[in-house]
Amino acid sequence: VPDQCNINFAQVLSRHGARDPTAWKSSVYSNMIVKIRRNARLFTGEYAFLANYTYNLGADRLTTFGQQEMVHSGINYYERYKDLTQDLTPFMRSSGEGRVLQSAQKWMQGFHEAKMSDGKAKKDFGYPYDIFVVGEDTGSNNTLNHGLCNRFENGRDSLIASAAQTEWANTFVPPVQARVNTMLPGANLTQADIISLMDLCPFSTVASPVGKISQFCSLFTQKEWQQYDYYETLNKYYGYSYGNPLGPTQGVGFANELVARLTSTPVHDHTSTNRTMDSSNTTFALERKLYADFSHDNDMTAIFSALGLYKDTAQLSNTTMGSAAQNGGYSAAWTVPFAARAYFEKMACKDQREEFVRVIVNDRVLPLKSCGGDELGRCTLSKFVDSLSFARGGGHWDQCFEAVSK
Repeated sequence: VPDQCNINFAQVLSRHGARDPTAWKSSVYSNMIVKIRRNARLFTGEYAFLANYTYNLGADRLTTFGQQEMVHSGINYYERYKDLTQDLTPFMRSSGEGRVLQSAQKWMQGFHEAKMSDGKAKKDFGYPYDIFVVGEDTGSNNTLNHGLCNRFENGRDSLIASAAQTEWANTFVPPVQARVNTMLPGANLTQADIISLMDLCPFSTVASPVGKISQFCSLFTQKEWQQYDYYETLNKYYGYSYGNPLGPTQGVGFANELVARLTSTPVHDHTSTNRTMDSSNTTFALERKLYADFSHDNDMTAIFSALGLYKDTAQLSNTTMGSAAQNGGYSAAWTVPFAARAYFEKMACKDQREEFVRVIVNDRVLPLKSCGGDELGRCTLSKFVDSLSFARGGGHWDQCFEAVSK
């Protein structure tokens, strides 16, 4: 932040912290481990631990490591915006999933702890702060969790990401599969098993309270991990971003809420916003300086796309890997890891008539090329809002309810 400028608005949009696998995936992983232990005739080298490994990961819960991620995230936000946070507290919302709400609560804890440790801060008599929870029940209007767009959820668009991943898996997995099956003779692992085995690296790592790197991670090379990252990136790009005709549409509601907050004007939206909540200053406060919303990785991906972020990324190939740097900073790991956080800042500067907007995703300043961002990644507020014509115009929401075919 230049010396002649100050931040006067800070919105964080956060993914929940690290979690266990979903219940379905946990079952898949457990069965795979049973298959390996039952069929493999030899366990040597880095695979030796599998001979006595018992699958014991939970399902869907925020891990201890994930809870600490969120506490640290709340502290980071407090420290980054201390000129505001010393005197103010954030307006908070959370999507209704248990791990998301718990993440919001842990983030709040970190924010509060930082405030209590700051001798210059105002007394924090309002703790714990209110968190307005937006339900995830079927049919609920919720800008932090998709589910309303029928064609996106149930039509052909819902199959695009899995098709892209399958094509890439057919390219990169076979040599990995051959090597692993050589090291585990008799296991006869499939392509899907190899992906599951790779999944256990991050999930087992975050199951450790201190994030100790799992033994599963050493089973694969650095290049193979880059290929796996690209596999996950294809899922986000073709599932919820520009690779899916209605991916960005799922983020339009939040984009329009952000415009309302930045400009202190009522929400104008006819997509996934909850009109009852957004029309009340109690449940959707305007003219606040600090905001914190908590969501999921898929929804954040859609929101980034609805806002035009990473728009310069060329269409991702299903057969040739590109790195995050080659893809304009776009990858699943760079954008929506566990505890991912995006900061939307408003900045006032001396001798400048108009405020600036800046977007920071996981501590990387985005260039905001769509609105003519300067060398500090800033656009004027009016140019930033003008660049959001896709979201402000409804973002193809009308297509959500056309006849569905698969």
